[in-house]
Amino acid sequence: MPVTSSMHHKGVRVVTMDYPPVNALPVAGWFDIAAAMDEASVDDSTRAVVLRAEGRGFNAGVDIKEMQSLDGFVGILGANRGCYAAFKAIYECRVPVVAAVNGFCLGGGVGLVGNSDVIVAAEDATFGVPEVDRGALGAATHLARLVPQHLLRTMYYTSRTITAQRLLEFGSVAAVVGRTHLDEAAFEIADQIAAKDPRVIRAAKEALNGIDPIDVNRSYRFEQGFTFELNLAGVADERRDEFIASSADS
Repeated sequence: MPVTSSMHHKGVRVVTMDYPPVNALPVAGWFDIAAAMDEASVDDSTRAVVLRAEGRGFNAGVDIKEMQSLDGFVGILGANRGCYAAFKAIYECRVPVVAAVNGFCLGGGVGLVGNSDVIVAAEDATFGVPEVDRGALGAATHLARLVPQHLLRTMYYTSRTITAQRLLEFGSVAAVVGRTHLDEAAFEIADQIAAKDPRVIRAAKEALNGIDPIDVNRSYRFEQGFTFELNLAGVADERRDEFIASSADS
């Protein structure tokens, strides 16, 4: 199963994404992540979650090829609803979520880690939101939780990426480690959280969400409205078709 969820040890649940070749998630994959987070929330034995991925990169965002293969607006509607559900479920998960990021983390991947509680990254990890190049908008809400405002705008307009090391300097990433030590580093932090009184940790998660200066769910939904406009105007289809053609040539 491409998204798996299981108890790892001592109250730490692990959710793994595995969609070769680049972990670009189809519509069902986003909803599967949401379901895994919801399961963690209602499971009293779960004290922390580690969100990780197999393969070359953590997440390449939405599966554009799937989107373009579906009739009408079925693809974009499904992807937008799926991403919204996954990001929201991570943010509202009743226990802390530790994201373990390897390789590339793009588009929807930034949405996943931006709503996580702790981020641990491999030395080769890079983060970016190439939505402008794909004729869409979104995940600026989550990128804004990782970088300062003017850097956010530069990255968003240009589709540039940023290294894990730079995010470590901003304090957005808790640790940067060698790829072979990524899981170990993520579980180390999750274990520290899981060792605390779970009643206090769940209260702390709710309290921290309650004092957030931005409503991330509503903010992201606002962004999605512009994505729908670009789709209705036909702009998004042009950009996505161009991306698929360029991918086939490379």
